[in-house]
Amino acid sequence: MEEEIKNLTKVWLPAITSLTYCHLITSRIPKGFPRLISLLPIFYLFITLPLALSSSHLTGVTSFFLTWLANFKLLLFAFHQGPLSETNKLQHFILVASLPIKITQLPHKSKNNTNPSPQIPHPTQEPHQGSSFLKLAIKIALLVMLLLVYDYRQYLHPHLVLVLYCCHLYLELEIILALAAIPAHIFGFEIEPQSNEPYLATSLQDFWGRRWNLMVSSILRPTVYIPVQRISSCVIGIRWGRLLGVVATFVVSGLMHELIYYHVIRVPPTWEVTQFFVLHGGCVAVEILAKEALADRWQLPPLVSRVCTVAFVVVTGIWLFFPQPLRSNTVEKAVGELLALVDYIKRVIGKR
Repeated sequence: MEEEIKNLTKVWLPAITSLTYCHLITSRIPKGFPRLISLLPIFYLFITLPLALSSSHLTGVTSFFLTWLANFKLLLFAFHQGPLSETNKLQHFILVASLPIKITQLPHKSKNNTNPSPQIPHPTQEPHQGSSFLKLAIKIALLVMLLLVYDYRQYLHPHLVLVLYCCHLYLELEIILALAAIPAHIFGFEIEPQSNEPYLATSLQDFWGRRWNLMVSSILRPTVYIPVQRISSCVIGIRWGRLLGVVATFVVSGLMHELIYYHVIRVPPTWEVTQFFVLHGGCVAVEILAKEALADRWQLPPLVSRVCTVAFVVVTGIWLFFPQPLRSNTVEKAVGELLALVDYIKRVIGKR
């Protein structure tokens, strides 16, 4: 554990230093390809940094934060787009670049002042914070209960265990995103929700676009969907260009998940997780066409559509998303890390 903490420090110190360089030096380079070229070493560094870690949790989180989100935000920044181009202060730049957060209000330039000082967003109101902390506590309690159930896995049906893994993934991602938002709250920022009760999704389009991991959706839209949609619309028309943009977005998401899998598992990709996202991208495209054809003349009852949506996500996840980490015992390793953390917390509390 001590060695891994040292490795984590060795990873994040150069990451923060690199983001400082981006803010102080790169921001002064003309936007476009000159700035993009200056960022190429940072892209490479952020792709390789997770390889210095061995813990599946720390590696996966670092890969998600730096290799995916930070690199995509910097890609937008190269062309003076996205949240980083609106951030003036160094600490705010680092915060927005390195964490999976989207600030509701960012510092902006005043029209009447050539050297404006950043305006700090309004702090999150206390009632909202209290509700968020209560939800976080409930999710942590549910995850701990799930870990206790794992002790009896040998008595459970294998398919039920896989469903529990799906619940585990959801709870753990929600907890990680909530913990990542704490530094933003400390600085007084109000941030947008990072998820919106995905288990209530009434369609795949609703699940991926408006409920699940909204930070990813917000970063993929300007970096993948909009460019592909605009370019392809000139060739195949607006309608099919939109659908091609949707499918391209899911393909890129699949490839980024493959990279995160490689960082964590350290084996060549099997492309199953890419197939998972290509499948869902195709289904979302078909769903869009079906909605256009029906024009709201016929809809499933909300309860039925919610059950069908969640069931489709879980079944396809068990089929394509989980096989590689299960074959490599990464799931067992991750569960063991959490159980070790729970035991450590128990020992600390016992000493007190």
